[in-house]
Amino acid sequence: MKNKVNLKYMKCTMQLFSKITFFTIPFFFLKISAQAEIKVNAAFLPVGMFNIAAEKSLNKNFSLQAEGFISPWKSFAGKNLQIYMGTLEGRYYFKEMMKGWYIGAYGSIAAYNFQKWNYFKAEAVLNADGSPQLLADGKVRITERYQKGLTFIIGISGGYHFTVNEKLGLDIYAGIGNSQSIYKGYFKDNNQRYDGAEQWNKSGETLPTRGGVMITYKLD
Repeated sequence: MKNKVNLKYMKCTMQLFSKITFFTIPFFFLKISAQAEIKVNAAFLPVGMFNIAAEKSLNKNFSLQAEGFISPWKSFAGKNLQIYMGTLEGRYYFKEMMKGWYIGAYGSIAAYNFQKWNYFKAEAVLNADGSPQLLADGKVRITERYQKGLTFIIGISGGYHFTVNEKLGLDIYAGIGNSQSIYKGYFKDNNQRYDGAEQWNKSGETLPTRGGVMITYKLD
């Protein structure tokens, strides 16, 4: 019963976060005018993931960007890959606003239901004494594992903004950040906890957390 409540809570959290992301960014669009751009990440569109952003200048060299990322896939190539993330980034352009090299600092929050890279492979489930669990037919129980949780990220970024014409441009960027997560781990064959904990697990790591090629459109 408790597991069903937790699953329902996480599902509601992800749905709420996706709505906040998509309603906040259009609101940001309505507030922007001169020296502003809207963007879409071309790198993720072919695989059905959506990364949209709006960047607004604050002065000659500084800008603020609001960004949303959604991967709606309950199953992608057989793996859990649902991610709902919002990011706020401050940028400093070395020469001219929204042209050339820049550096930035960003903060992100994400709700997810996915499989970490080191859990892609199905493995045997072990009993407390280390022996493999057996199914009713006598075969060893083998299954994948996945995680559900929330992540908070603070990082630094850098990139180059190309100008194609008066309206269009390309924003190529990458970022590395420190990620602090709270999550719960589940067996994929029965959706029961694999980690033996009743509450949230915690983890932290520093790794690349964002990047891509944004197609940009300048607003007048």
